[in-house]
Order: sequence, then structure tokens, then C-alpha cells
Amino acid sequence: MKRYLFLISLLVALTGRGVAQSVTVDATIDSLQILIGEQAKIKLQVALDADKRAIFPVYTDTLVRGVEVLDVAKPDTQLLNDGRRSLITQEYTITSFDSALYYLPPMEVMVDNKPYYSKALALKVYSIPVDTLQPDLFFGPKTVMQAPFAWEDWYIAIACVLLFVPFLLLLIYLVKRIRDNEPIIRKVKVEPKLPPHQLAMQEIDRIKSEKIWQKGEPKGYYTDLTDALRTYIKERFGFNALEMTSSEIIDNLLEMNDKEAISDLRELFQTADLVKFAKHNPLMNENDANLINAIDFINETKEKEDENAKPQPTEITIIEKRSLRTKILLGAGIVLLAAALIGSLIYVGLELYNYFA
Repeated sequence: MKRYLFLISLLVALTGRGVAQSVTVDATIDSLQILIGEQAKIKLQVALDADKRAIFPVYTDTLVRGVEVLDVAKPDTQLLNDGRRSLITQEYTITSFDSALYYLPPMEVMVDNKPYYSKALALKVYSIPVDTLQPDLFFGPKTVMQAPFAWEDWYIAIACVLLFVPFLLLLIYLVKRIRDNEPIIRKVKVEPKLPPHQLAMQEIDRIKSEKIWQKGEPKGYYTDLTDALRTYIKERFGFNALEMTSSEIIDNLLEMNDKEAISDLRELFQTADLVKFAKHNPLMNENDANLINAIDFINETKEKEDENAKPQPTEITIIEKRSLRTKILLGAGIVLLAAALIGSLIYVGLELYNYFA
């Protein structure tokens, strides 16, 4: 009895294992009858163990003669029996343009290099029925309609036409520049530097024209006047009078000039110090006298101009040779502009041809 039970158990195990390892291939079609040009879908399903790999048939354009394959969907995989089995579905979209009854042979699926086949299918394709007794119900093909004109369709073409002329002029300019190979000439304007006494006199003329002392601002007047003199002394005699006191400036000037030219300047500085630090309010004639003293000091101490000296140039011409980098940039610009012009002409031409064709 035990021997029989053992054999039965072994048979059940082997049978279950064989079932688990079985491969089934099934093919169905959603419509057995279609009109010419209509579509039908063939669903090919393969059930197999999850660890096996299936290779579905590949059709380029026809399933059989007269039946075309329009689309092959991506395979869809479902796991069954806790992931031990797989159900893979592949859909094929077909159509036909010849009325007939088509035999669709079994579809082959390779599983572990072993072929499995589905059942054969059939497809009936009907032509569109025509009532020859009433021909007036049918009309011939319509003529090609001209699309309405829309400015939006021509924006790019219009932009190409508008940019063509400036781009062409720029291309001509670049070609001319690279062909003549002339050096680049630059002119730099240089203003000649005025001598110190002229700069000082210009500043004094400004002070005279503004007449600050007549507006009740003697401190501002004497500050501007002494600053103009300090700047002149610095440029004329070479020591930093802007950072010195009035007495230090006088002491430095006494070492290199006559005392008569400096005496009036000493009086001017003393008055300026009183105005700035002691709130002294000088008289009108005193302000005028100090202005004249400043002018006399400048005229007496200015450098004598050389009558034979050549005038300084107001422009300096700099000649530069065109570098290799500049030539490369010019050449690249010419190529890009030429390509853009040719492309724009081709684009506009094609648009016009398509519109009037």
C-alpha cells in the first residue's frame, strides 16, 4: 500500500511540474470582417514560466500577401501565480486594400530556442458597395483647395527679406576689408598741456567772473584764490605747496626768488589766513588789490616761453597691422553671413514655390 501511495505522489509531482513548465500560445483577432482600408487588431498571448524568454514574430510591412502590418505595440507582461508564471501580450494592427478572404497562418513564438505556434486565423475584407443604378449619388474627387492667405505663415520669410540687404552690405564690407589687407589706422587726439602760468590765469579769470566776494562770501573767494596760487607754485617751482602752510611756502620761495615779488604774495596769504581762520571781513578794494597781487606774482615768476619751440601735435597717428586672429574672425564672419544669405534665399524661394504651385 505504501508503494502505491509513493508512486501516486511522484506522478502528481511530475505532472504538476510539467504543467508549470508548459508554454501556451494563443492568437485572437478583434474583427473577422472589415471594409477596405479599415483596421483590425491581432492579439498574440504567450503563457510561460517567469524565468523563460519569449521571442515574438517580427513583421516588416506585410503579414501575408494582401494584408499589411501598420503597427506593432510594445509587449505587455503580467505576472501570475505569485510571480512564477508570465502572460505576455503583443498586439499587431493590420489592414488590407484588396477585397478577399485571407488565411492568416499560425504565428510562431520562440521560447528557449523552441518554436510554439498559435492557431490560424481568417480575415474577410469587403469592398465598399456601389449602387450602379443610381450613379448621381456619387461624386468624383474634389479639386485641391487653396489655403487662405495668413500673415503668420510669412513672418519668417519677411524677416529674411528685411535682413537680406543689411547682411549683404555687411558681407561686402567684410570681403573688401579682407581683400585690401590694409593696416588699421587709428588717430588719437592729444591735447597739449598748458604751462602752469596759463592754467593759473584761467583759474583766476574764473574767480573774477564769479565775483564771490561781492556775494558776501570772502572765505570762499580767498580759498579759491590761494588754491590757484598753491597749484601754480607746485607746478612752477616743484615743491608741494598744497600741503604747506602759508609761512612755509614763503620761506621756500625766498630761497629761489627776489623779495619784491614775494612781498605782495605774503600780504595776500596773511589776509587769506585772517579771513579763513579769524573771520576777518576785508574791504572791497583790499580784495581787488590781493587779486592784482596774485596776477603780478604769476607774471613775474612765470617761465619764459621759447619762441623757437615747435608746437605740440594735437593728433597722434597709430598704424597697426592686422593680426592673424583678426583675419580668421573676418573669414569666419564672411562664411557665416554667406551661409545665412544663401539659406534665406532658399527658404524664401521654397515658400514662394509652395504657395504658387
